[in-house]
Amino acid sequence: MASITLGGNPIHTSGELPKVGTKIADFKLVKSDLSIATLSDFAGKKLVLNIFPSIDTDTCAMSVRKFNESASKLENTNVLCISRDLPFAQKRFCGAEGLANIVNLSDFPEGNFGKTNGLEITDGPLAGLHSRAIIVVDENGTVTHTEQVAEIADEPNYEAALAVL
Repeated sequence: MASITLGGNPIHTSGELPKVGTKIADFKLVKSDLSIATLSDFAGKKLVLNIFPSIDTDTCAMSVRKFNESASKLENTNVLCISRDLPFAQKRFCGAEGLANIVNLSDFPEGNFGKTNGLEITDGPLAGLHSRAIIVVDENGTVTHTEQVAEIADEPNYEAALAVL
């Protein structure tokens, strides 16, 4: 279990992020059109998994905007923005912001992606949502970088995540 903070107050996650050098677990996440995305849909691509509690918070929205900007310059790479938000909220946000370079994926309804990857917040006011984290995966599905953001209101280290690509 990871120990993180929300406004300086301790909260916890259901586990630890996948280890660098291990394979990312397969997933089933809901796309904006309500179809299902799996890891195999991105076979042969590098992936930046931008994981956060909710698209409707300032820091989460900023991370989606920043990764959207970077994504257009990345070769053979998809940026997947993953939260427990409903697919409708993700689509609304990206439509209003004009963001087209990222892929929004919802861990609705069970949150299995968060549970499998140790991201589910287990206590405090955000219990049930995902912690803020970055996981970078190479073309073979191997984890090459992870970051569990210690204070959930802080932005991730974008440069470190993009540097491993």
